[in-house]
Amino acid sequence: MAKQQDIPVYLFTGFLEAGKTKFIQETLEDKRFCNGERTLLLVCEEGEEEYAPDQFADPSVFIRVLEGQEDLTEANLSRFVAETKADRVVIEYNGMWMLDALYTAMPESWMVYQEFMFADAGSFLAYNNNMRQLVYDKLKSCELVVFNRFKPDMDKMAFHKIVRGASRRADIAYEYAGGKVEYDDIEDPLPFDLEAPIVEIGDEDYALWYRDMSEEPKKYEGKTVRFKCRALVRNKLPKGSFVVGRHVMTCCVEDIQFAALVCQWERADLIQDDSWMILTARINFKFNRAYGKKGPVLTYLASEPCDAPTQDVATFY
Repeated sequence: MAKQQDIPVYLFTGFLEAGKTKFIQETLEDKRFCNGERTLLLVCEEGEEEYAPDQFADPSVFIRVLEGQEDLTEANLSRFVAETKADRVVIEYNGMWMLDALYTAMPESWMVYQEFMFADAGSFLAYNNNMRQLVYDKLKSCELVVFNRFKPDMDKMAFHKIVRGASRRADIAYEYAGGKVEYDDIEDPLPFDLEAPIVEIGDEDYALWYRDMSEEPKKYEGKTVRFKCRALVRNKLPKGSFVVGRHVMTCCVEDIQFAALVCQWERADLIQDDSWMILTARINFKFNRAYGKKGPVLTYLASEPCDAPTQDVATFY
């Protein structure tokens, strides 16, 4: 049986009145985007602004509305594509729904090609303070964040830090009244020296280092690092191995997880379980049974006992 052709998905996220509808409307009015391909426009929330299909550049745009999250099912999504014979999908996603609900419901042939988040600059900081988990959920995988209705007296750094706390890859755009757009050019140098003989990871930088190493492993291949960590002895690990790491909070208390690394040492039997140490180790990326895949494997060089950090849980702030 022939493999079903992938259907590209253009995903627009953000909260109510963030500007998603306006942007999608303008996109579908553009002949460069709307050029004969059959498009399923999946609307997951309806705000004050409504679509004007008569202004779309091509009539082959078919709108389907999901009234509630209970309607976000693989059966419904597959049916919409079958009914419309769509070549691609544009989704205006409900900001109050977690993205996992969409990914769970997406048919196997659907592939997210681009993901954008829109936010009203006037309400974004309040959303982040009160619904951090939902904000983080939309920031963590988007390619571009657009802050609409930005004002000259607003502090870009406040917005920048929130985005960078979730993603170092997303581009950031600030759109002012009148349509002027400025792109974020604030540099985020790493707080440690990757060219040093021993890369010193500060207590407050563990979360950033762990994420950066996961996103850009080539930068860390063969590097020697020193950092404070909690050591754990686990029977399921291969002989001569133990686990090191720290608890990391990505967005809120509910998301705290132990960001672990496998460390190899022929004298691993000397490690005291659940102890804190300052570890010096070399990083190599290779297959390890504990991961079940290729990942960062530390080779033990030295250690010294220490107290737990002042802030036990590492964060991105």
